[in-house]
Amino acid sequence: MKVLITGAAGFIGSSVAYKLLENGVTVVGVDNHNDYYDPSIKQARVDRLASHPNYTHCRIDLADRKALHDCFVAHKPNRVINLAAQAGVRYSIENPLAYIESNIVGFAHILEECRHNGVEHLVYASSSSVYGGNTAMPFSVHHNVDHPLSLYAASKKSNELMAHSYSHLYQLPTTGLRFFTVYGPWGRPDMSLFKFTKAILAGEPIQVFNHGKHRRDFTYIDDIVDGVIKVLARAPEPDPEWRSDQPDPGTSHAPWRIYNIGNNNPVELMDFISILEKRLDKKAVIEFLPLQPGDIPESKADVSDLEANFQYRPNTRVEDGIDRFVEWYRAYFNA
Repeated sequence: MKVLITGAAGFIGSSVAYKLLENGVTVVGVDNHNDYYDPSIKQARVDRLASHPNYTHCRIDLADRKALHDCFVAHKPNRVINLAAQAGVRYSIENPLAYIESNIVGFAHILEECRHNGVEHLVYASSSSVYGGNTAMPFSVHHNVDHPLSLYAASKKSNELMAHSYSHLYQLPTTGLRFFTVYGPWGRPDMSLFKFTKAILAGEPIQVFNHGKHRRDFTYIDDIVDGVIKVLARAPEPDPEWRSDQPDPGTSHAPWRIYNIGNNNPVELMDFISILEKRLDKKAVIEFLPLQPGDIPESKADVSDLEANFQYRPNTRVEDGIDRFVEWYRAYFNA
């Protein structure tokens, strides 16, 4: 099997690629190495992959349709995992057009290449942010999600709708995964755990939004990778019980599915910080701030569908996940 992974220099993309290579799969990585955060860590992730003989890296922007087309034609992947996106809820408020180009135009190019190149299954990243104004917990794929709170969330919801149209019109099997607050070694520098660790070690204050009242379904990277690979192995089929008069938002008459992929065990942000302080053996200087525009105060993933269909079982305690991140961080930065 040959799998093309977009966002292969990213946190989740490189982690999925690494595991697939360990499993004997041939991987083609695609990434544009943009400078949304420090490109050096992206290059370091790719360097880990490039040492493997079954890995090929293509430095391509998804908005460049010809380059992407040439990549598909040259490498002929059987399956595709689209993890490339302009990330960041808050940045989408400052620079919304970046999300249109990458998350919507780029995703349309992926769909077209999958359609025209006989791809057996497209798995793509959605986000827990699509739940937006929803307050019913836990978040379920069977809930309506028509009230996004940021353009980032809207772009991810758009991906789900675009994928459905291709599944319906061209019988392209697609599966969307709504990720819930992923953390762990090789993580993103713009995410809370990375930022908190760096600031605490430097004796600098950390900014804690919503006055510390956030609850997040923190999900360790290995549990995410396990779920992605399990889903990739089996393409969805039309749901025979789907009804047009009572449409289920999580399934379809087409070969299309949406799943939550999370830990199903929310943690108070202040408890998360307390665990990190113990692992670093240093207290944080905390600057409490109000809830930011676009932020969701609480998240909890209903992963029952993923459990039932793929025997998905997230099993990494947040204490262990933070331990592993801190160990990696100290080694990587010689901190």
